[in-house]
Amino acid sequence: MSENVPRLELLRFLRRVQEQQLQQTDRWIHQEEQREAAAARAELTRPPADPGWCVSYGIGADRRPIEVHIGDCRMAKHRKAVSEEDARRAIGEGLEACQFCRPDTVLGLL
Repeated sequence: MSENVPRLELLRFLRRVQEQQLQQTDRWIHQEEQREAAAARAELTRPPADPGWCVSYGIGADRRPIEVHIGDCRMAKHRKAVSEEDARRAIGEGLEACQFCRPDTVLGLL
């Protein structure tokens, strides 16, 4: 079939296909640039990886402290980061230690 189509027409067809491929490649490049820029912005706004220690608080008007946790404990809800010294003090003053991450063991209080 291509024997009946003039060579110049085939070359022009090839050029159109290559232009479409180049446009697609340019779109992919643009999308990747946007992804990298978004990742860079997210990196700048990312909170510290591990606060070290935290205290979880209840909800409601009084928002009392409930438990002390190791900073990355997933059981800690409504939490506030505290220093190691504050975590020790809170457990020493009777605040419960999380039963899952066991900050009292890590702090050497048991």
